[in-house]
Amino acid sequence: MAFTLPDLPYAHDALAPLGMSKETLEYHHDLHHKAYVDNGNKLIAGTEWENKSLEDIIRGTYQAGAVAQNGIFNNASQHWNHNMFWTWMAPGENKKMPGALEKALTESFGSVQKFKDDFAAAGVGQFGSGWAWLVKDKDGSLKVTKTENGVNPLCFGQTALLGCDVWEHSYYIDFRNKRPAYLTNFLEKLVNWEAVAAGL
Repeated sequence: MAFTLPDLPYAHDALAPLGMSKETLEYHHDLHHKAYVDNGNKLIAGTEWENKSLEDIIRGTYQAGAVAQNGIFNNASQHWNHNMFWTWMAPGENKKMPGALEKALTESFGSVQKFKDDFAAAGVGQFGSGWAWLVKDKDGSLKVTKTENGVNPLCFGQTALLGCDVWEHSYYIDFRNKRPAYLTNFLEKLVNWEAVAAGL
């Protein structure tokens, strides 16, 4: 199944008042995400993966324990990650966290703030490029994890509830090298908590 670049669910400048500029989204969505789509389509053409779902490609090409993943996986996984990333953010101030999510986070981490602290620490502590995640594990428990490069929770049988891209192209225009400030801003201003709660 050919990869297609989705439109952003908001205008390129819609997140600017919240700390993610129009320029960042123009580079991140229109160039970086598009490159994963274009390169992925070239790599799967004529292979066994050409007519598979994106999720099947990711699970089928991930190599546990590999120092570096293969090109098909890298582009497919990053395409999936970014498809989700855009939906986990939304314009507008003071996004309220649904009660069910607040309850689940408090039960799992002790408090919503402790979850945010753990999530930010995972993102800050990811050496080099990667992602920070809130996942629902196979046993139904909620956990904060981090992955290198394009690896995502699908590889481990987990459900991704929230992910934050900590590749430099996601934050360098707006925050330069201040990844901690980017993660705090993401959690406090950008996250679409209703979209997160929908995954519970």
